[in-house]
Amino acid sequence: MTVPTKISVIIPCSNAERYIAAAVRSVLAQDWPDLEVIVVEGGSSDRSAELVRDTFPEVTLLWQTNQGVADARNIGIRHSQGDWIAFLDADDIWLPGKLQAQWQMLSAQPTARMAYSAWQVWFSTEPSPSPEYVDKLLRQSGDLDRWAGPSGWIYPQLLLDCEVWTSTVLAHRSLFEEVGLFDTTLPIGEDYDLWLRASRVTEILRVPRPYALYRKHPASATTAVPQMNYKGLVISRALARWGYGSPDGSNARKADVNRALAQSWSDFAGAHLKAGNLGRAWYGGLRSLRADLWHAGGWKIFAKTVARSLAVGRRIRG
Repeated sequence: MTVPTKISVIIPCSNAERYIAAAVRSVLAQDWPDLEVIVVEGGSSDRSAELVRDTFPEVTLLWQTNQGVADARNIGIRHSQGDWIAFLDADDIWLPGKLQAQWQMLSAQPTARMAYSAWQVWFSTEPSPSPEYVDKLLRQSGDLDRWAGPSGWIYPQLLLDCEVWTSTVLAHRSLFEEVGLFDTTLPIGEDYDLWLRASRVTEILRVPRPYALYRKHPASATTAVPQMNYKGLVISRALARWGYGSPDGSNARKADVNRALAQSWSDFAGAHLKAGNLGRAWYGGLRSLRADLWHAGGWKIFAKTVARSLAVGRRIRG
């Protein structure tokens, strides 16, 4: 596999003024000869776009009327010129050596068209990690057991959970031409859906070292409770289309997939119970038990919903 002429990096950005410069710098610091960096601005009310325009003249800045992250990434893909495409969210960070490590793995297995890496969850509101933090993490990166994960034909593992984090993905352009882009009808799980589709046509290789920081901060967590169980929807659509079998002949265990579906529904029910939406909590709890009658989480949330409903009934009658 020869060195590609260009890697295009797509960064969706919406109200990320505090973090976008650090994200872009972490890309430009990669040891790669030809990078195309595309920031897709999604209707920010802060100075994110101006900051990118004034600080990074080498970066391509595209505009979008805030149609969501899936649409932003699709715009970036369509505009990109690279043979290979990578993604980074505007508040996340790449660590040194990411692209080289992925390229070495892909070069050793040239039939694969996608790679991702391990990552570290990073609880911080600072724009950039301290050198001491990065050095310590890189020293720990040699613990391959700690950073191991699914690699190869990983469709069966993806049926259980989204094991691939989008900010670590490097994929060949032909992959998107074959399986399509991010599904803009999915406000949540659009990346999960795409990686499931990709896992049907290519091996997905994991670099078992942390080459990215997944930032967690107060503004990064959504406070809205989803009206649909998108994780369950994505898994169910995959099962309806492809079943449990992987292209390499391996299979996911039906019981494990049912357990994963049940967990997704009990999580959905629990979020609605916490928000006081008893009708959706009832629905989610029942769907959890329908997926796996022996799922303890489903019974637990079902019991809590019954108790809450009885308490509400007593208050109304009183």
